[in-house]
Amino acid sequence: MPSPIDILTIGHLTADLVPGGRMLGGTVAYAAPTYAAFGHRVGVLTSAAYAEPLLKHLLPHGELVSLPAKNSLTYENVYSAAGRQQFVRATAKPLRYEHVPVGWTDAPYLHMGPLAAEIDPLELASRFPNATKMLTLQGMLRRWDADGLVKFRRWFDADALRQIHIVVYSEEDIRLYPQLTDEMRCVCQHLVVTNGRDGGTHYHAGGEMRYESLDVTARDLTGAGDVFAAALLGSLQRLDGDVPAAVRLAGRLAAYSVTRASLDSAPTKEEIERELNRIEA
Repeated sequence: MPSPIDILTIGHLTADLVPGGRMLGGTVAYAAPTYAAFGHRVGVLTSAAYAEPLLKHLLPHGELVSLPAKNSLTYENVYSAAGRQQFVRATAKPLRYEHVPVGWTDAPYLHMGPLAAEIDPLELASRFPNATKMLTLQGMLRRWDADGLVKFRRWFDADALRQIHIVVYSEEDIRLYPQLTDEMRCVCQHLVVTNGRDGGTHYHAGGEMRYESLDVTARDLTGAGDVFAAALLGSLQRLDGDVPAAVRLAGRLAAYSVTRASLDSAPTKEEIERELNRIEA
Protein backbone atom coordinates (compact mmCIF):
# COMPACT_ATOMS: atom_id res chain seq x y z
CA MET A 1 0.00 0.00 0.00
CA PRO A 2 1.34 3.49 -0.84
CA SER A 3 2.51 5.58 2.11
CA PRO A 4 0.46 8.48 3.48
CA ILE A 5 0.99 11.72 1.57
CA ASP A 6 0.50 15.44 2.09
CA ILE A 7 -0.47 16.39 -1.46
CA LEU A 8 -2.20 14.27 -4.09
CA THR A 9 -1.82 15.50 -7.64
CA ILE A 10 -3.94 13.90 -10.36
CA GLY A 11 -3.54 14.28 -14.12
CA HIS A 12 -1.86 12.92 -17.19
CA LEU A 13 1.80 13.40 -17.82
CA THR A 14 2.50 14.28 -21.45
CA ALA A 15 4.96 12.99 -23.96
CA ASP A 16 5.71 16.11 -25.99
CA LEU A 17 7.06 15.46 -29.47
CA VAL A 18 10.12 17.63 -30.04
CA PRO A 19 12.95 17.59 -32.59
CA GLY A 20 14.98 14.52 -31.79
CA GLY A 21 12.43 12.65 -29.71
CA ARG A 22 10.01 12.92 -26.79
CA MET A 23 10.10 15.17 -23.72
CA LEU A 24 8.24 14.85 -20.42
CA GLY A 25 5.61 17.50 -19.79
CA GLY A 26 2.31 18.03 -18.06
CA THR A 27 1.13 19.66 -14.86
CA VAL A 28 2.00 16.69 -12.64
CA ALA A 29 5.55 16.66 -14.01
CA TYR A 30 6.21 20.24 -12.86
CA ALA A 31 4.06 20.13 -9.74
CA ALA A 32 5.67 17.07 -8.15
CA PRO A 33 9.21 18.51 -7.86
CA THR A 34 7.76 21.83 -6.73
CA TYR A 35 5.82 20.20 -3.90
CA ALA A 36 8.85 18.09 -2.97
CA ALA A 37 10.99 21.24 -2.73
CA PHE A 38 8.52 22.56 -0.13
CA GLY A 39 9.12 19.35 1.85
CA HIS A 40 5.76 17.74 1.14
CA ARG A 41 5.20 14.02 0.72
CA VAL A 42 3.80 13.83 -2.80
CA GLY A 43 1.55 11.28 -4.48
CA VAL A 44 1.04 11.35 -8.25
CA LEU A 45 -1.86 9.54 -9.91
CA THR A 46 -1.49 9.45 -13.68
CA SER A 47 -1.89 7.19 -16.70
CA ALA A 48 0.74 6.41 -19.30
CA ALA A 49 1.85 3.76 -21.72
CA TYR A 50 3.03 0.53 -20.16
CA ALA A 51 6.78 0.80 -19.42
CA GLU A 52 6.74 4.51 -20.35
CA PRO A 53 10.40 5.60 -19.90
CA LEU A 54 9.43 9.19 -19.06
CA LEU A 55 7.87 8.04 -15.77
CA LYS A 56 11.31 7.59 -14.23
CA HIS A 57 11.74 11.36 -14.05
CA LEU A 58 8.90 11.60 -11.53
CA LEU A 59 10.19 8.93 -9.17
CA PRO A 60 12.66 11.12 -7.23
CA HIS A 61 9.89 13.53 -6.21
CA GLY A 62 7.28 11.30 -4.59
CA GLU A 63 5.22 8.15 -4.91
CA LEU A 64 3.76 7.31 -8.29
CA VAL A 65 0.75 5.31 -9.41
CA SER A 66 0.27 5.06 -13.17
CA LEU A 67 -2.64 3.31 -14.87
CA PRO A 68 -1.14 1.35 -17.77
CA ALA A 69 -2.54 2.46 -21.12
CA LYS A 70 -1.90 1.72 -24.76
CA ASN A 71 -0.37 5.17 -25.16
CA SER A 72 0.71 8.15 -23.12
CA LEU A 73 -1.00 11.48 -23.72
CA THR A 74 1.05 12.84 -26.61
CA TYR A 75 1.13 16.41 -27.87
CA GLU A 76 2.84 17.93 -30.88
CA ASN A 77 3.21 21.62 -31.67
CA VAL A 78 3.35 22.48 -35.39
CA TYR A 79 4.63 25.91 -36.35
CA SER A 80 3.94 27.78 -39.59
CA ALA A 81 3.64 31.32 -40.88
CA ALA A 82 0.14 31.36 -39.42
CA GLY A 83 1.45 30.58 -35.93
CA ARG A 84 1.39 27.54 -33.66
CA GLN A 85 -1.08 24.70 -33.89
CA GLN A 86 -1.25 22.04 -31.19
CA PHE A 87 -2.23 18.44 -31.91
CA VAL A 88 -3.16 15.50 -29.69
CA ARG A 89 -1.48 12.45 -31.19
CA ALA A 90 -2.51 9.89 -28.54
CA THR A 91 -4.36 9.74 -25.24
CA ALA A 92 -4.13 7.69 -22.04
CA LYS A 93 -6.87 6.44 -19.69
CA PRO A 94 -9.36 8.58 -17.73
CA LEU A 95 -8.55 9.07 -14.05
CA ARG A 96 -11.30 8.51 -11.50
CA TYR A 97 -11.64 8.42 -7.72
CA GLU A 98 -11.72 4.62 -7.82
CA HIS A 99 -8.10 4.70 -9.01
CA VAL A 100 -6.87 6.59 -5.93
CA PRO A 101 -4.97 4.23 -3.60
CA VAL A 102 -6.59 3.76 -0.19
CA GLY A 103 -3.57 5.26 1.55
CA TRP A 104 -4.01 8.52 -0.37
CA THR A 105 -7.70 9.21 0.15
CA ASP A 106 -7.05 11.23 3.31
CA ALA A 107 -4.52 13.60 1.71
CA PRO A 108 -5.06 17.11 3.14
CA TYR A 109 -4.31 18.78 -0.21
CA LEU A 110 -5.60 17.81 -3.66
CA HIS A 111 -4.31 19.23 -6.93
CA MET A 112 -6.37 18.35 -10.00
CA GLY A 113 -4.21 19.03 -13.05
CA PRO A 114 -5.95 17.70 -16.17
CA LEU A 115 -4.33 18.07 -19.59
CA ALA A 116 -7.03 16.49 -21.76
CA ALA A 117 -10.24 16.53 -19.69
CA GLU A 118 -9.19 13.18 -18.23
CA ILE A 119 -10.82 13.82 -14.85
CA ASP A 120 -14.28 14.67 -13.57
CA PRO A 121 -13.69 17.66 -11.25
CA LEU A 122 -17.09 17.28 -9.58
CA GLU A 123 -16.52 13.62 -8.77
CA LEU A 124 -13.09 14.25 -7.27
CA ALA A 125 -14.05 17.41 -5.40
CA SER A 126 -17.01 15.71 -3.76
CA ARG A 127 -14.96 12.66 -2.71
CA PHE A 128 -12.33 14.73 -0.85
CA PRO A 129 -14.60 16.78 1.43
CA ASN A 130 -11.88 17.59 3.98
CA ALA A 131 -9.05 18.43 1.58
CA THR A 132 -7.98 21.85 0.38
CA LYS A 133 -8.64 21.47 -3.34
CA MET A 134 -7.12 23.23 -6.36
CA LEU A 135 -7.98 22.86 -10.05
CA THR A 136 -5.65 24.04 -12.79
CA LEU A 137 -8.21 24.46 -15.52
CA GLN A 138 -6.11 24.30 -18.68
CA GLY A 139 -6.91 20.72 -19.65
CA MET A 140 -10.65 21.15 -19.14
CA LEU A 141 -10.63 23.89 -21.78
CA ARG A 142 -9.46 21.64 -24.61
CA ARG A 143 -11.14 19.52 -27.25
CA TRP A 144 -9.76 18.22 -30.53
CA ASP A 145 -11.06 17.21 -33.92
CA ALA A 146 -10.56 13.99 -35.86
CA ASP A 147 -7.11 15.16 -36.95
CA GLY A 148 -6.11 15.89 -33.35
CA LEU A 149 -6.10 19.67 -33.75
CA VAL A 150 -6.67 21.21 -30.32
CA LYS A 151 -9.47 23.76 -30.06
CA PHE A 152 -11.00 25.78 -27.25
CA ARG A 153 -13.73 24.13 -25.18
CA ARG A 154 -15.88 26.16 -22.82
CA TRP A 155 -16.09 24.32 -19.49
CA PHE A 156 -18.14 25.62 -16.59
CA ASP A 157 -19.54 23.37 -13.87
CA ALA A 158 -20.84 25.55 -11.05
CA ASP A 159 -21.49 22.57 -8.75
CA ALA A 160 -17.86 21.47 -9.06
CA LEU A 161 -16.42 24.97 -8.82
CA ARG A 162 -18.22 25.73 -5.56
CA GLN A 163 -16.51 22.73 -3.95
CA ILE A 164 -13.02 23.68 -5.14
CA HIS A 165 -11.09 26.19 -3.05
CA ILE A 166 -8.71 27.51 -5.72
CA VAL A 167 -9.00 27.59 -9.52
CA VAL A 168 -6.05 28.68 -11.67
CA TYR A 169 -5.74 29.34 -15.38
CA SER A 170 -3.93 31.76 -17.69
CA GLU A 171 -5.30 34.55 -19.85
CA GLU A 172 -3.94 32.64 -22.85
CA ASP A 173 -6.13 29.64 -21.93
CA ILE A 174 -9.28 31.75 -22.38
CA ARG A 175 -8.08 34.02 -25.19
CA LEU A 176 -11.05 32.97 -27.36
CA TYR A 177 -13.58 33.41 -24.55
CA PRO A 178 -12.33 36.06 -22.10
CA GLN A 179 -15.76 36.47 -20.54
CA LEU A 180 -15.24 33.13 -18.80
CA THR A 181 -13.47 34.99 -16.00
CA ASP A 182 -16.62 36.98 -15.19
CA GLU A 183 -18.55 33.72 -14.99
CA MET A 184 -15.91 31.97 -12.90
CA ARG A 185 -15.38 34.70 -10.35
CA CYS A 186 -19.06 34.59 -9.40
CA VAL A 187 -18.81 31.00 -8.13
CA CYS A 188 -15.11 30.32 -7.34
CA GLN A 189 -13.89 30.82 -3.79
CA HIS A 190 -10.44 31.86 -5.03
CA LEU A 191 -9.83 32.40 -8.75
CA VAL A 192 -6.35 33.23 -10.04
CA VAL A 193 -5.83 34.30 -13.65
CA THR A 194 -2.15 34.44 -14.58
CA ASN A 195 -0.56 36.64 -17.23
CA GLY A 196 3.10 35.65 -17.41
CA ARG A 197 5.66 38.36 -16.76
CA ASP A 198 2.83 40.84 -16.07
CA GLY A 199 1.75 38.93 -12.97
CA GLY A 200 -1.97 38.29 -12.76
CA THR A 201 -5.15 38.77 -10.77
CA HIS A 202 -6.57 37.03 -7.71
CA TYR A 203 -10.36 37.22 -7.41
CA HIS A 204 -11.98 36.55 -4.03
CA ALA A 205 -15.21 37.49 -2.25
CA GLY A 206 -16.22 39.99 -4.91
CA GLY A 207 -12.87 41.78 -4.93
CA GLU A 208 -9.68 41.47 -6.91
CA MET A 209 -5.98 41.81 -6.18
CA ARG A 210 -3.19 42.24 -8.67
CA TYR A 211 0.04 40.39 -7.99
CA GLU A 212 3.44 41.01 -9.56
CA SER A 213 6.08 38.78 -11.07
CA LEU A 214 9.85 39.43 -11.01
CA ASP A 215 11.92 41.06 -13.72
CA VAL A 216 14.04 38.17 -15.02
CA THR A 217 15.58 37.06 -18.28
CA ALA A 218 13.42 34.21 -19.54
CA ARG A 219 15.04 31.09 -20.96
CA ASP A 220 12.03 28.75 -21.20
CA LEU A 221 8.41 29.57 -20.38
CA THR A 222 7.28 25.93 -20.39
CA GLY A 223 5.81 24.83 -17.10
CA ALA A 224 5.79 28.26 -15.45
CA GLY A 225 2.04 28.17 -14.89
CA ASP A 226 2.27 24.72 -13.34
CA VAL A 227 5.07 25.84 -11.03
CA PHE A 228 2.96 28.87 -10.07
CA ALA A 229 -0.04 26.73 -9.15
CA ALA A 230 2.00 24.18 -7.22
CA ALA A 231 3.88 26.90 -5.33
CA LEU A 232 0.52 28.46 -4.39
CA LEU A 233 -0.97 25.27 -2.98
CA GLY A 234 2.34 23.98 -1.63
CA SER A 235 2.97 27.11 0.44
CA LEU A 236 -0.40 27.29 2.20
CA GLN A 237 0.72 25.17 5.13
CA ARG A 238 3.72 27.44 5.74
CA LEU A 239 1.56 30.55 5.37
CA ASP A 240 -1.25 29.40 7.69
CA GLY A 241 -3.71 29.18 4.80
CA ASP A 242 -3.19 32.80 3.69
CA VAL A 243 -4.15 32.53 0.00
CA PRO A 244 -3.27 36.16 -0.99
CA ALA A 245 0.23 35.69 0.48
CA ALA A 246 0.55 32.34 -1.31
CA VAL A 247 -0.43 33.99 -4.61
CA ARG A 248 2.28 36.63 -4.20
CA LEU A 249 4.85 33.99 -3.33
CA ALA A 250 3.84 31.82 -6.29
CA GLY A 251 4.26 34.75 -8.68
CA ARG A 252 7.84 35.22 -7.54
CA LEU A 253 8.75 31.53 -7.66
CA ALA A 254 7.22 31.16 -11.14
CA ALA A 255 9.54 33.93 -12.31
CA TYR A 256 12.55 31.92 -11.16
CA SER A 257 11.22 28.95 -13.11
CA VAL A 258 11.49 30.61 -16.52
CA THR A 259 15.23 31.17 -16.05
CA ARG A 260 15.74 27.40 -16.32
CA ALA A 261 14.50 24.68 -18.65
CA SER A 262 12.46 21.49 -18.33
CA LEU A 263 11.93 20.02 -14.84
CA ASP A 264 14.84 22.10 -13.54
CA SER A 265 12.37 24.99 -13.57
CA ALA A 266 10.91 23.81 -10.24
CA PRO A 267 11.98 26.11 -7.40
CA THR A 268 14.87 25.17 -5.16
CA LYS A 269 14.56 24.95 -1.38
CA GLU A 270 16.79 28.02 -1.12
CA GLU A 271 14.55 30.06 -3.42
CA ILE A 272 11.48 29.00 -1.46
CA GLU A 273 12.97 30.02 1.88
CA ARG A 274 14.24 33.33 0.49
CA GLU A 275 10.86 34.33 -0.91
CA LEU A 276 8.95 33.04 2.11
CA ASN A 277 11.04 35.31 4.30
CA ARG A 278 10.26 38.25 2.02
CA ILE A 279 6.54 37.52 1.97
CA GLU A 280 6.39 37.09 5.74
CA ALA A 281 8.50 40.18 6.50
